[in-house]
Amino acid sequence: MNRLSENRSMLKRLTIFAVAMFAFGFALVPFYRVICEVTGLNDLLRPDAPLNTQVDTSRWVTVELDANTRGLPWTFSPNQRSVRVHPGELVHVVYEVRNNSGAPIAGQAIPSYGPKVAAGYLRKMECFCFQKQELAAGETRQMPVVFVVDPELPKDVGTVTLSYTFFELNGATPKPDAGVTG
Repeated sequence: MNRLSENRSMLKRLTIFAVAMFAFGFALVPFYRVICEVTGLNDLLRPDAPLNTQVDTSRWVTVELDANTRGLPWTFSPNQRSVRVHPGELVHVVYEVRNNSGAPIAGQAIPSYGPKVAAGYLRKMECFCFQKQELAAGETRQMPVVFVVDPELPKDVGTVTLSYTFFELNGATPKPDAGVTG
């Protein structure tokens, strides 16, 4: 009888421990978001605050535009390969994406920058990368990006590469309706 009581007690403690670990893991997601907001880390999906800057007409910066897809049957490209801008100047560029498949697909674009230091000096006001993109079968879409190159960009940086890579969002792709045969 004593052994049965010990087993039940141990099972009870293990259950409480498992529930506590699950709750801890579940609470990490909002905790992680708060840490990211406070520190500014991993905050790629929120527009930057507009800068109140003057245009630096004494220098030029070339912004090269790049587009890639990973695991998506999409065609994705910028409407122009590069743009020459003065730091502080508001820039508007357009990317085009086409779903080449016969089914709707959802994707998310993730930006990257070259050189790496440029990431802190390219401020996006509007970008398709801020939200997921759902494209119907065969749909083509024009997607704008509005940004400013911060005049504080180091003087030795004359070319910045802004690259986007679209990834499929697993579980976010709309499922086609099940057809009713008759």
